[in-house]
Amino acid sequence: MTAETEKTPKTAVRTLDCAGRALVLDRTRIMGVLNLTPDSFSDGGQWLGKTAAVKHALAMQEAGADIIDVGGESTRPGAQAVSLQQELDRVIPVIQSIVPKLRVPVSIDTSKPEVMREAVAAGAGMINDVFALRLDDALRTAAGLAVPVCLMHMLGDPRGMQDNPVYEDVVAEVREFLLGRAAECESCGIAKDNIVLDPGFGFGKTLQQNTTLFHALPDLASCGYPLLVGVSRKTMIGHITGREIPGRLAGSITAAVLAAQKGAAIVRVHDVAETSDALKVANALGQSWA
Repeated sequence: MTAETEKTPKTAVRTLDCAGRALVLDRTRIMGVLNLTPDSFSDGGQWLGKTAAVKHALAMQEAGADIIDVGGESTRPGAQAVSLQQELDRVIPVIQSIVPKLRVPVSIDTSKPEVMREAVAAGAGMINDVFALRLDDALRTAAGLAVPVCLMHMLGDPRGMQDNPVYEDVVAEVREFLLGRAAECESCGIAKDNIVLDPGFGFGKTLQQNTTLFHALPDLASCGYPLLVGVSRKTMIGHITGREIPGRLAGSITAAVLAAQKGAAIVRVHDVAETSDALKVANALGQSWA
């Protein structure tokens, strides 16, 4: 048993080749969030300067992050879109600065094909897209870049996704969407081994829908693709605990551990050190879910 969370059988370990840096999914891996935005829901404005961003990326690596996710446009409910040039100006200099200093891979959190191309050229090794490569030219661009992609489910768009989201069966609809997008990616030349799926907690979903989806993580994790789960500091944690964002640490860590137990290959978090410790303790003292 490793010091952290073993979750994938040794005969089925998948490795994501992130531009020459391996992300081995032999245990639940931690994606550290690096938001380079003034308006992200939980840490907007904290890492805007390049010096601060580089320092935070290195700190997350040392705290246990297995991959750093860099984003230059907020996707919180009601967030306003930013221009292509704004996003490029925020993320490219930081990626160029952190990639030579890091041992772990870097992913780019974007939906814009132009940002994907520039970010990968700067050293990013994964594309994390909340629109699941549905914007014009995004799928063709990602296929040509030949790096792993994370496809997320979202109902609507960030501007209005929380305006009365309705599903007949949230689990079935999310599964159908994600598998459909994965199939479309494969048909365009993206290797199955380069596809990760994200149910999109909080993206066009009520608390009840999020809860139902979370309970169904084992079902989604069995669909043949690694699963990424991001619930860190989100409104669903606030609704459950009754706490505002600064008080959601314990709830977020608990959700990350439960997601790992339910089959998540990657958890996307803001609080890397605390999540890493929690996964180590859960694996050492709890029931193995390898």
